[in-house]
Amino acid sequence: MGLLLKIFIPLLGVALAFYFYSAPENFSEEMLRGKRVIVTGASGGIGEQMAYHLARMEAHLLLTARTEAKLQKVVKRCLELGAASARYVSGSMEDTTFPEVVVKEAENTWGGLDMLILNHIGYTYFNYFDGDVAHIRKLLEINFLSYVAMTVSALPLLKESEGSIIVVSSMAGKTGAPFSAPYSATKFALDGFFSSLRHEFIIDKVNVSITLCILGYIDTENAVRAVSHAIRSTPAPKEECALEIIKSGALRQRELHYPSRVVGSMLLLQAIAPDFLDSLTRSGYKVENIRR
Repeated sequence: MGLLLKIFIPLLGVALAFYFYSAPENFSEEMLRGKRVIVTGASGGIGEQMAYHLARMEAHLLLTARTEAKLQKVVKRCLELGAASARYVSGSMEDTTFPEVVVKEAENTWGGLDMLILNHIGYTYFNYFDGDVAHIRKLLEINFLSYVAMTVSALPLLKESEGSIIVVSSMAGKTGAPFSAPYSATKFALDGFFSSLRHEFIIDKVNVSITLCILGYIDTENAVRAVSHAIRSTPAPKEECALEIIKSGALRQRELHYPSRVVGSMLLLQAIAPDFLDSLTRSGYKVENIRR
């Protein structure tokens, strides 16, 4: 199975690139200079790296996460890197009023908003589903409903600026995988909602782009700690991932697949050989290391 994967992944990745995409417009850092950007989940991982890239591009930044001390350090570093401005609002997305608070801070500070990057996630486990419905309900509040609430709050500002919404999702929101049922459910919800909303924007001629970022295994501290004992693959670098997310949003692309070859190949297999993809997926786990 491992040999088959090594043969099919490169071929399918190339095929998918030709099938789904035309050559994108060239990205320039000038696209982000002076732009007003909210980044959620910005105290670590991909969100932190996005903040640093945007700072180097001289954007205005409003960062959110739960931990104030970490946000303070990220904001300080952003200012050192050249951000046009950088500030934070700390709080939990479990608080249903918090998304509106964040957007209101952006409106009061800048008078508008150009880019909304939704990146935060709630804590979940990597294991067999344990039947805890309450956990799924809580995770949906953080990973899905808060994304919707923040989009609703930000939309008037984004319509005015003809801005962009970037939704950080996962391959787990495109195809099922074991040991991540609650997390996967929230990511599927994001795909359904924002793909539907994109249609409505086009029908109503609303010039706000929606970019859905379909990510594979990335080397964030949280991801490596949670799954490295059970996944055979090597994680992709968070720094490069963060930059690709920013590029895709600036270019107003429909979707980002990162790492492109792996994720692209899996999506094509899902369309043409779903049972084979399921088999490949299961073969990528060290099931003996998963303890109930």
